[in-house]
Amino acid sequence: MIFSGDAITVEDAGDGHAHLRFDLQGESVNKFNLQVSKELEQALDALEGQKSIKGLLISSNKAAFIVGADITEFGPVFEEGEEAVRSHLLTNSRNFNRLEDLPFPTVVAINGYALGGGLEICLACDFRIMSDNAKIGLPETKLGLVPGWGGTVRLSRLAGLDTAVEWIANGNEYKGPAALKAGVVDGVVNSADLLSSAEDVLRRAASGKLPFLQRRAQKVAPLRHNDMEGLLAFESSKMFVGAQAGRNYPAPVAAIKAMQDGAKLSREDAQKIEANTFIKLAQTSAAKNLVGLFLSDQYITKKAKQWEKQSAIEVKRAAVLGAGIMGGGIAYQSASRGVPIKMKDINQKGIDQGLAEAAKLMTKRVESGKASAADMAATLNRIEPTLVYDGFSDVDLVVEAVVENSKVKKAVLAEVEAAVNPSTILCSNTSTISIDALASGLSRPENFCGMHFFNPVHAMPLVEVIRGEKTSDQAVSRTVAYANALGKKAVVVNNCPGFLVNRVLFPYFAGFSMLVRDGADFQAVDKVMERWGWPMGPAYLLDVVGLDTAVHAQSVMAEGFPQRMAKSFKPAADILYDAGRLGQKNNMGFYNYDQDKKGKPVKVPTQDSHALLSSHVVPRKDFSDEEIIARMMVPMATELVRCLEEQIVASPAEADMALVYGLGFPPFRGGIFRWLDEQGLDHFVALAKQFSHLGPLYHVTANMEERAKSGTTYY
Repeated sequence: MIFSGDAITVEDAGDGHAHLRFDLQGESVNKFNLQVSKELEQALDALEGQKSIKGLLISSNKAAFIVGADITEFGPVFEEGEEAVRSHLLTNSRNFNRLEDLPFPTVVAINGYALGGGLEICLACDFRIMSDNAKIGLPETKLGLVPGWGGTVRLSRLAGLDTAVEWIANGNEYKGPAALKAGVVDGVVNSADLLSSAEDVLRRAASGKLPFLQRRAQKVAPLRHNDMEGLLAFESSKMFVGAQAGRNYPAPVAAIKAMQDGAKLSREDAQKIEANTFIKLAQTSAAKNLVGLFLSDQYITKKAKQWEKQSAIEVKRAAVLGAGIMGGGIAYQSASRGVPIKMKDINQKGIDQGLAEAAKLMTKRVESGKASAADMAATLNRIEPTLVYDGFSDVDLVVEAVVENSKVKKAVLAEVEAAVNPSTILCSNTSTISIDALASGLSRPENFCGMHFFNPVHAMPLVEVIRGEKTSDQAVSRTVAYANALGKKAVVVNNCPGFLVNRVLFPYFAGFSMLVRDGADFQAVDKVMERWGWPMGPAYLLDVVGLDTAVHAQSVMAEGFPQRMAKSFKPAADILYDAGRLGQKNNMGFYNYDQDKKGKPVKVPTQDSHALLSSHVVPRKDFSDEEIIARMMVPMATELVRCLEEQIVASPAEADMALVYGLGFPPFRGGIFRWLDEQGLDHFVALAKQFSHLGPLYHVTANMEERAKSGTTYY
């Protein structure tokens, strides 16, 4: 044994070859934490001290090669300031350079995932052999950062500027064929042949049949292009990527600039520019918030897996009641993830609509190359349309997705409860109706909970799992397990009107309605909130939700929280709804809608909605961006805090992720609780008090006041 640690071992593999294996003890995956970095340094010391080594093979003993840096270490390091970040980067930058400069060839066998730092160490090797089921990528820009261990320098020199810009700016993962075509890896083989193939490449390199020194020379030298070509390529890339990323996500453009500034420099000097770029970005709120969201995502994923482990029965067969667009979307999601599902409706028209929705979604996947015709056939065959309850005794979980009407839902749930076996879990895909009210008509309320999907089902990551007063842990655990199987992000919340997401969304809409009442132009409000980071402004969002749906849901919220959410005036959504404008459903709402070439609705400003609103609102008045943002966000934030204080949601992390995944809350802001922490609760409380005259929605809680005085944060 040449070196032995708790994360890395290096052994003599015979024929003058050494074999370095990553196997971080106590963890399910390999990642670059401080321990791994230290042991890599020690392993390199040992390798450099061996005069007889002719080649080095690097592999992983785990199912994934290396998933990247240990992100949990970022926060404390970032808080210590620039020099701490520089020191954190320098350890592995030096390690990877030493690896690249070893006096013998190096070959890495990539299995599972090699992401971030996991790919950067692969780039430092001479040859990269990849399993056909592995994925590689540099996702740092998704965290508001850039690769910090030589990734921008090596990838651009190895695979060319275009590939480096694409891979680093979009942060995506790539499979073997794409990586091979891009020149990032040298071979893609069957997973069973990975080690033997990598060993064969190492033998040929060590014997001089493969020229590894020329490859190194290319990676350590300046980028190969003439000045004019480079200027055009870099500047056009920055313009294109900058337009796509937007001003709130500076990392992609910063990565390109780092490559540009280091293009004519040596490896070490270019790496200094990369490090300076990383350090600068690490101090931005976007990076801190995106890293925080990553950790929150890990937290809710871990919590969902813990729930899944408690489930006594795996969901092998499911059912959805109510076909149509929503039912078809749920059926598609289940079938596409390998879980057969019955789709029941009371008439053939609903069945046809549900099947058409599933077929449409699969057709898109086939046309985009993400699925084959055989995949489409297999998926659609897993959907069993039916008008009766035959065979429901074999179903493990049922999702009720009929019309949003309490009386209808209770009747349907009672019907299906009589048709399923006693252990089947029933769920309601309701967005507003009380789970306890729906459970009141069931003989087994302990087997019932809410399972709120967001529309469109295939695109929206969040599923709210709503626990009623009598819901059992087993009902929650099986429902979460099913959400996991569907590839969704499950957040468990307690029952209340609107649950979590809709409960905080409607105060946001109320803030919008008051702005319009007080003379704000709804188009101006949309533009301000979109610049703030929302994917669409409130008027546009109401059109997408459907004004009929919004008016109904608002009445439910008003009944549940009359002090804060009862109507004291006629909101804009009600005015347009009464005039027959439903939003995108009938191409008329706050905006009109045309169809583009792909059949997608495109909003078109119209004076019709302004004319309808004019007699109900005060004359047009200009509001500052700051006032619009405050009047929109204060009600949403205070309501979310109330949900945490009332234990509707268990933690700030779950609350923030629910809004990011369910509403598209701006990720670079890190969630509402991180937004509150960042600006300071004392500042927020003072801001809210400026608008307290607008009503109880703008009144902060006593706990918020106490936290503001003591300087307590939510994270």
